[in-house]
This record gives sequence, C-alpha cells and structure tokens, in this order.
Amino acid sequence: MKRLDLSKYSKLFSGYTELRVQENRDNGVSIVDGTIMGNRRSSASGVSARSYKSGSWGFASTPETDDGAVRHVIQAAWENAAFLDKHENKGGLALPESSAVGEWDLSTRKPVASQKDRIDFLKSIDSYISSKFSKLSTRTVSLHSLDMEKQLLTSAGSNAFSMIPRSILYVVFAVDTDSGPVELYDIFGAPGQFEDVFVSPSSYHEKLDKLYEHLMRKAEGVFPAAGISECILDADIAGILSHEAIGHTTEADLVRGGSVAGDYMDQLVASPLVSLTDFAHTALGETCPVPVHIDDEGTLARDVAIIQDGVLRSYMHNRDSALEFGVEPAGNARGYKFSDEPLIRMRNTAILPGKSNLEDMIGSVENGYYLIQSSNGQADSTSEFMFGVVLGYEIRNGKLGRALKDVTISGVAFDMLKTVTAVSGDMSWKIGMCGKKQSIPVGMGGPAIKCKINIGGK
Repeated sequence: MKRLDLSKYSKLFSGYTELRVQENRDNGVSIVDGTIMGNRRSSASGVSARSYKSGSWGFASTPETDDGAVRHVIQAAWENAAFLDKHENKGGLALPESSAVGEWDLSTRKPVASQKDRIDFLKSIDSYISSKFSKLSTRTVSLHSLDMEKQLLTSAGSNAFSMIPRSILYVVFAVDTDSGPVELYDIFGAPGQFEDVFVSPSSYHEKLDKLYEHLMRKAEGVFPAAGISECILDADIAGILSHEAIGHTTEADLVRGGSVAGDYMDQLVASPLVSLTDFAHTALGETCPVPVHIDDEGTLARDVAIIQDGVLRSYMHNRDSALEFGVEPAGNARGYKFSDEPLIRMRNTAILPGKSNLEDMIGSVENGYYLIQSSNGQADSTSEFMFGVVLGYEIRNGKLGRALKDVTISGVAFDMLKTVTAVSGDMSWKIGMCGKKQSIPVGMGGPAIKCKINIGGK
C-alpha cells in the first residue's frame, strides 16, 4: 500500500474526525488429494472518514485514494454527521479524547516468497501425508495469509501506521468406517507473513502424525453418556467458550442491547479460580495472535480485565460507549475493511492460567471426559451456548480411555464457570475469525479448565 501524508488533511476536519486508509491482501492455496483446487490472490483498499457531532456519527468511504477522494470522504462524513444530528438531535456530550502515535510493522524482512514457493511448501506437506498415512480416504491442506495494512489520523491527535499479517495452515483428514466417514482437522499458524511463519515443512511432521493418530482413535470411538458430566476442557474449547459465550456478552454495544452481563457488573459470575482478559497485543510476555496496538478510533490499546477472580469487572468499549458508561476506552474499536465502520470487537480473549497440572487434573476425574477440540458453535446474549466437539476422550479412573465421536456441549456460561475447580498453568492460542456483522481476525485460547458441563450423547 502506498503511504500517504495524511497530516495535510487535518485542517479539513470539522469536529471529531477519523481518517483511515487501509488495504487488506489475501492469499490462498489449497490442495485436495494431491490436486491444486484453489490458487488465489486478492486485495481491497480505499479510504474512509468518520465524524461525530453531538451524538451522531457520519461515515463515508471510497476505493480511490487520490487527493480528491480523500478530501471528498472527509467532507461527506461531516455532512452525514450534521444531517443525522439535525434529525436525531441527540445532544450528545464530547467524546473522551485519547491519542496515540506510533508505527507497528510486522512485515517480513526476508526475501518475499513467490506463489510457487507457497505451492511447493504445500505440496511438500501433502506429499508427506500421502506417503505416510495410507488409510486416509481424503486429505485437504490449505494455506491462507492475510495482511491488514492501515494508516490512521484523528482530530484528537492520533497518527499511526500498522501492518499486521497472519498466516495459517489448515489440514483436514478423513477416513472411511463402517458407519460412515470420520473427519478431523487442525489449524497451525501465527501472526506474521508466510516467510516468517512457515520456514520448513518438516517442522509440521510431528503435528501431522499426532493428528492422524487422533483420527484413527476417533474412527473407533464411542458416544459419551448424555447429561451433566465432569469434564476437562482443553485450551481450544475453553478459548471459544471465552470468546463466544463471555466475550460477546460483555461487549458494551451488546450490553446496551440487553445482554445478561448488564446485570452482573461487580458480581460473582465464575469460580474465584477464573480470571478472563481481552489482551491487546501481549500476553504473559509473548505476542498475541492478533496484536492490536492502536484501534481504528486512534485509542492506544490496553488489556481489559473482564473477569477478575470470578467477579465481572469490565466491559469492552469504543469511545461512544465509554462516554455513556463513564469509563476510559481501551482500544476495542475495529473495522475489517476500509469501508467498514469500527465496531466494538474482541482482540485476544482468554482465561488466565492457574496453578494446576493438566495430568493431575485428568487424574482427579473418576468418570468424565477430556474435550480437546471444537468445530463450530454459537452463543446468545444470555451466555447460553452450544458447541460441537470433534476431538475428545473418556476419562475412567483418572486415565484417558476411548476416543469420542463428534458430540456437542451446551450450557449457560456464567453458570458453568462457577463449577470450575481447577485451571491448568499452561496456555495456548488459536487464530480465528469473528463474524459479528463483519468478519475480523481474533485470538482465542487459554489454559485447560476442569468443570461440569452438559454433554450430548447418541
């Protein structure tokens, strides 16, 4: 993306204004059973402006980024805000002001890989799978890279540039059984461009071996007994639970809309062992999957401690909701494309590690289940959830037993978290996409937790 001198446009701002230039670059390659089935590259870029007047917002965008286009969106955004103010007459107060100046560029410093390099990497992964796992009925491997590059200038004094990439490898295995095909997948990746994240195909061989081993056990798996069971939820499932069932209910726009979390501030909503944070960019000394240093309103990003020692302490805000709730914003306003207005969004949401050992947690369960990986799921504003589980094992007398078929788990998160009796001391992350009105990258993860949960049987 060509860098623009946005500072020269500040004199055109009328009232509070944000000016954002952005380009998203996607690159995807997929191979199914040895055949290249997808090979695409795309980009979307443009400029947008958003203005605020007495409680009303005006927004405008265009895919053009020349001088005339930038001037046009600034003027159009203010005219839209003035028009809405005239008709809505909210009489809103001035927004809380905060500013940040900086540059956060995670672009690779290595020679840029060609599309052929990406295809060759994926072919090497596929070749290893094909040669070693002969019982597979089908296999799919795919690479996906997303670069999000932004320039931002605000009337409050923010002036920032960021280029935040992520690169992901998807692997899906399937095997035929007498009762039908059985499938299992895994996702590998990190923040960074392809050249930095995927250095050597051989570094994934052990992970692929483990995925195949789990699949073959699942092919001979059983259904669990339906009902409330003592379970260990591994980081993947604890992470999606934190995001879907707790995180969304504590986004201030959903709290405005009637989320159950609106009634729970400063109340005990989980076991005292549970603390849950939406991390901005760094967690426990390491870069998060989706590092956000400044949001699309120009607010310097900081962590939001949503639950502390079981007590609900914070919601996530943009400037507008922060004004309404009388708090300071922490950098949770993000838009996916240049043409998207910033919404209140999570960044990297996870339960904090505890002090227990995963092996000891499993050993403490007499009769229950170890649930490792989710497929999909949903939750609503009451924190009621239902998630698919594609990988799990029985626990019998403190030891792992047979693998499970695909099952579902369900419950009310704010009730279920009160049953947590142990939290492991380790932590892992997954990169995902959140689909709240507009898809956007998010990080989900955490430790394993021991709890009671409703699990579906056959």
